[in-house]
Amino acid sequence: MPIKNQFDLIIVGAGPAGFACAYQLRSQDLKIAIIDQASFPRDKICGDALSADVVNQLYRMDPLLGEKFEGFAKKIDSNGVRFVAPNHSFLDINYQNPNHGKAAGYISKRIDFDYFLFKEIQNQANVEVFLEEKVIHIETESLLVNLQTNKRAFSAQMIVGADGAHSIVNKKLGNIKIERDHYCAGIRQYYEGVSGFNRDQAIELHFYKELLPGYFWIFPLPNGQANVGLGMLSSEVSKRKLNLKTELDELIKSKPDLKQRFHNATALEKTQGFGLPIGSKKRPISGDRFLLLGDAASLIDPFTGEGIGNALRSGRIAADHIVKAFEDQIFNATFHKQYDQMIYSKMWNELRISRQIQKLLRYPKLFNFVVKKANHNSSVRTLLTSMLDNVDLKKELVKPRFYFRILFGG
Repeated sequence: MPIKNQFDLIIVGAGPAGFACAYQLRSQDLKIAIIDQASFPRDKICGDALSADVVNQLYRMDPLLGEKFEGFAKKIDSNGVRFVAPNHSFLDINYQNPNHGKAAGYISKRIDFDYFLFKEIQNQANVEVFLEEKVIHIETESLLVNLQTNKRAFSAQMIVGADGAHSIVNKKLGNIKIERDHYCAGIRQYYEGVSGFNRDQAIELHFYKELLPGYFWIFPLPNGQANVGLGMLSSEVSKRKLNLKTELDELIKSKPDLKQRFHNATALEKTQGFGLPIGSKKRPISGDRFLLLGDAASLIDPFTGEGIGNALRSGRIAADHIVKAFEDQIFNATFHKQYDQMIYSKMWNELRISRQIQKLLRYPKLFNFVVKKANHNSSVRTLLTSMLDNVDLKKELVKPRFYFRILFGG
């Protein structure tokens, strides 16, 4: 029988969620193992946009970490979002002033951003990192969690699943199932030479009628590159029998505005597919001796598809809970329900509203109407801008009185 590597805590996954959990525990007297099946730097298929909340989370963990990120070179500032309605009209909205940093948002390839985070924990005194190790088995017993990789065996008092949409920790210990109505399929392709970005280097969300309730995106990247892709509910992909790669290619070739912008563009890779377990329903995200974080806990925003901010936040919340668990030496499912409650008390309101907004995308005429009114009425545009940053205001988007107000308010 192989000798087990003994730790207090095992974190499976070294992406943003696993990083945040480990970093938040840097001053604790806990022996931590981080296991990842990849080596860093490594790619992660994603839209690559980093919201203001991402930066805020870094500052909350450590102001020096936030300042270090501000000096990180492999990113560009992005100070707005362009919504393109089904009738091809568009609305540009500038972000509110950030709480931290010089820009309201950034865009950075995940291969670069995740490596930036990883380097902050790879030499952390209480952390030992195991890369290129695939977890093949996990089981809990009365006093320990036992884990086996393709190279060695581990044991610990607790385990954290920060291992993404196809989490092995969830598969072996959790109970989150893939449900097509709460799961998005997406594809991404890097390009160079795409033209027509606005001066704020805004991220662009194109809501073409044939994609609703999904969208096509173009995000500017450093070095004149762009992240291009589309995402749609898996239930819609299945019902319509869509090939997303074909849809992406056809949009670029057939839409006059896109055709012109991609005229001198070159694809830098084949299309890459990925899945997004969206946070459109509450799920159990803990149990005996384990917690699930980030994408493994299905905490992705249903409307925007953004998950990095919530991944960092969940890692931070998990770390605080883990400290209490070790102080009290309680690791059972009942105790860990406190983690579930804290996650949803911080996130559920916005996740729920985003799900309702996602449902409104099934009505293209409504989208066209809002964009038209906002472009002709500065107060409506100001209201929408505020809603992007304020979850309490965002609630109004799913209430009939909001549309009555903009219809008759000016």
